[in-house]
Amino acid sequence: MSNEATTTIDGTGEADLHGRPAVAMRRRGACPALATPMPTGDGLLVRLRPAGGALRLPQFAALARSAAAHGNGILEITARGNLQIRGLRAETVGQLAADIDAAGITVPDGPGIEISPLHGIDPQERSDPAVMEMALRRTLHDLIASQRLAPKLSIVVDGGGAFGLSALSADIRIVAQSPADWLVAINGDGETAMPVAVGPMEAAVSAVGNILSLLAALGQGSRTRDIDPARLRAYFPAVDNIRCISSRAASIPLSGLHRLADSKTVLGVRPEFGQMRASDLIALLDLAEAHSATAIRLAPGRGFFFLGLQADRVPAMQIASAKYGFSAQPGETSEHIAACAGAGACGSAFYETRTLARRITAAAPALFDGSLTLHLSGCAKGCAHARPALTLTGTATGYDLILDGLAADQPDERIAGGRIDFAIERLARSIEDKRGAGESAAACLTRLGAIGVSKALRQE
Repeated sequence: MSNEATTTIDGTGEADLHGRPAVAMRRRGACPALATPMPTGDGLLVRLRPAGGALRLPQFAALARSAAAHGNGILEITARGNLQIRGLRAETVGQLAADIDAAGITVPDGPGIEISPLHGIDPQERSDPAVMEMALRRTLHDLIASQRLAPKLSIVVDGGGAFGLSALSADIRIVAQSPADWLVAINGDGETAMPVAVGPMEAAVSAVGNILSLLAALGQGSRTRDIDPARLRAYFPAVDNIRCISSRAASIPLSGLHRLADSKTVLGVRPEFGQMRASDLIALLDLAEAHSATAIRLAPGRGFFFLGLQADRVPAMQIASAKYGFSAQPGETSEHIAACAGAGACGSAFYETRTLARRITAAAPALFDGSLTLHLSGCAKGCAHARPALTLTGTATGYDLILDGLAADQPDERIAGGRIDFAIERLARSIEDKRGAGESAAACLTRLGAIGVSKALRQE
């Protein structure tokens, strides 16, 4: 959609929606790892990724108890499947780290390496990405741990299974092409990343080492998009002649029951908008263990999979999940909303994103037919969603509405704070009235465009 019309809806006349001056946005780029927690609106934030994205149930429960003891008891799972613990204080971060060690949880140094969540048990995998991750860490340990690499450097290893990682953008992508061969690509997702090498595991690891060496030489903060094409070709002279098998997109939803090989089942669950209270998580883990679950795997999309559940125990787990604030059924509306922590949890946010999300799902069901993602961003940083979407960005005077873009993009509408509920209801009503037979909400918005949406928002 174009940004052909940028207008403002007059509303309450508030000079400042929240009665406070606009806060300076915190620069993105720092990764709030265990060693370098990030200050936020509710204390310090720590982000961590256990080795392989895997935890045994007692480990996950121990982590939740530690989050309650040393933080504010709120844990989050990010869009990339990483864990966040909120509300820590300077004096409690070390205590959290000690609890993590005592639970036997390994958190590797350096940039996180994200691997397919069902690694090793997915019958559709071309090769096990966990084996590749171990080879990378073993062979390239010093490079991966280098302080000269960007804190948010991202490495993805996709085994090519049923729940693939093609939607995740990364600096370095390593994708299984066959049981023996791996593709190495840079700067993009499964469709846009540029292939630079293909071959057996040893060759792929060597290629990744070359890329990391280039980045380290460029200096801290450099990403693969910063590598000069001429230097890249000096390392990879065959870069223009690589033929590869495309990375398979995620073909199964996260939430719900999934049957794998050998009669194995996994249950995917998602905390509402990726956020959960420690007490609810502990209760769910205790019940899961009683129903024979043994472990979890963190997954992109703000959720995780339970492993080891017997199929006949799954219905009871799905009912219990809802009781504790988790979705374990596919097709929930919240799957199509990306909401950041919001005001109260983040010092940069201008509104309570999750509160608004619940109001919108009740007032505008026509938006949620599965064809679009609604991104609720408390500020222009857009932490919750890095792809174009129907976006509401918080500002000092209200909201910027972007029909198909990022949180920092030029808005198609500016909506005063007191008018947001009316605006969303009118937008949903317009879609219901103007949508053609078989037309999705996303297609209708595209057809209406900025001018059509502007007219719809002003109709009484």
